Amino acid sequence: MDENAPSRAPASHDIASQAARLLAETRIRRPRVHALTNAAAQAFTANLLLAAGAIPSLTVSADEAAHFARRADAVLVNLGTLDAERLAGIPVAVAAARDAGRPLVLDPVFVEASPPRLAFARELLAARPAIVRLNPGELEALAGRAPTAEAARVFARANACVVALTGPTDLVTDGERTVRIANGHALMARVTAMGCAGSALLAAFAALEADRLAAAAAALLVLGVAGEIAGARAAGPGSFPAAFLDALDALDEAALESHARIS
Repeated sequence: MDENAPSRAPASHDIASQAARLLAETRIRRPRVHALTNAAAQAFTANLLLAAGAIPSLTVSADEAAHFARRADAVLVNLGTLDAERLAGIPVAVAAARDAGRPLVLDPVFVEASPPRLAFARELLAARPAIVRLNPGELEALAGRAPTAEAARVFARANACVVALTGPTDLVTDGERTVRIANGHALMARVTAMGCAGSALLAAFAALEADRLAAAAAALLVLGVAGEIAGARAAGPGSFPAAFLDALDALDEAALESHARIS
């Protein structure tokens, strides 16, 4: 996904330091993230936020979503199981978050598989999410072009957001600056909801950091390093989620500095 455009990203040490600072602030300030996420991801999303030090809430009910979104410090919208209840609750929560000035993270899961879902995701982009976390197929569907680094930059500029494009090497861009993070472990792709739950950490960090690119890059680094540590300890995909939560709970600046692979 590399292009010829220059990257004006913070140095690797700076991002690792920011990640350690944001993780420490999360443990002290305990930001509340309201996650309107898919049914398969709810429990692991809550556990990941708790392991990082944040506070989760999860209701998708249209009757309650606005109240929870206003009370939260950040809101995550994940389109994984886009049932009738979520279709009704998500716009209510998004409007409340926007009115309250809360950062919104959009995770447009499987928009490439369903035209109605793609149309709904495009409507949500009009609410100006702070961060859009997506994979190459989802970027291609939303941007209408091949999922290159330049496409991610153009999409970020057009939608006034930070794009967190995940893959073997994650790419984070605000349209001007670009960061690449090569951390992670193969077992992360073999556990349901790992990516969806990880988006909630981007929201938690966005609640604490006004520089959304720094927040997104820091969160992806934390997730990747915790995944590497867990992968070295786990016996397989069954034990990996517990090892990941333990690694996240124990993660510190020294581990982030020593493991970070950032360009």
